[in-house]
Amino acid sequence: MPNIKSAKKRVKIIAKKTARNTAIKSYVKTMIKKYENAVAAGDKELAQTAFVKAVKALDKAVSKGVLHKNTASRKKSRLAKKLKVIA
Repeated sequence: MPNIKSAKKRVKIIAKKTARNTAIKSYVKTMIKKYENAVAAGDKELAQTAFVKAVKALDKAVSKGVLHKNTASRKKSRLAKKLKVIA
């Protein structure tokens, strides 16, 4: 447990940031799962809209500093490859 006032404040700030990052990561994973389910079902239109949402979620995560840009780029590339297969 922190004894110094500034250290106590940092603990609160870190807890807030961790909660925010967890929520953003969870949302990204949900969008990717929805996309992958659409691809597995073979629904091209649903997969296309889900792909757009997943890419948007990844880009937002990068802009908020939750994911590294190369990580998001790699994930987007893999998602696009799956979309190309059913198209």
